[in-house]
Amino acid sequence: MMFISPSKGQMCLPEVVADILDYVSQDMNYAYKLIVGTDSHPHEHGACFVSAIIIHRQGKGARYFYRRHQENIINMRQRIFYETSLSLELADQLTQCLKERGRDDMKVEIHLDVGTHGDTRDLVKEVIGMVVGSGFDAHIKPNSCGASKVADKYTR
Repeated sequence: MMFISPSKGQMCLPEVVADILDYVSQDMNYAYKLIVGTDSHPHEHGACFVSAIIIHRQGKGARYFYRRHQENIINMRQRIFYETSLSLELADQLTQCLKERGRDDMKVEIHLDVGTHGDTRDLVKEVIGMVVGSGFDAHIKPNSCGASKVADKYTR
């Protein structure tokens, strides 16, 4: 599984984790949030899905990494549930990599591209339930920049 770092190019997940840990160790005076978010954009023959990992140095910027792939899913409800499952899978893998590096203290939060207004309002409870039931914190719009801003930037 390969990710793209806008500043460092292609990286595998262990390299992403190493870069995140290096970034955190550079300045321990800040609080950090580790975020996973996925967004999608429908196309004529399916949808482009982008999953992002963001390490946010609160009050002082962030670094992010993303991966993109196509799936033959057009229906909005199916896309939202697939986005959620991709984020959960990635958060699990990220948590495992961090644990292997002795950093099981870094909690991952999942940002969902749903909100209480608009077409996705009927799906909010279901996808939050999926995420919380899997042991992660869930954030929705307008507090889900990992999905609605970072991942969204690369879906087109």
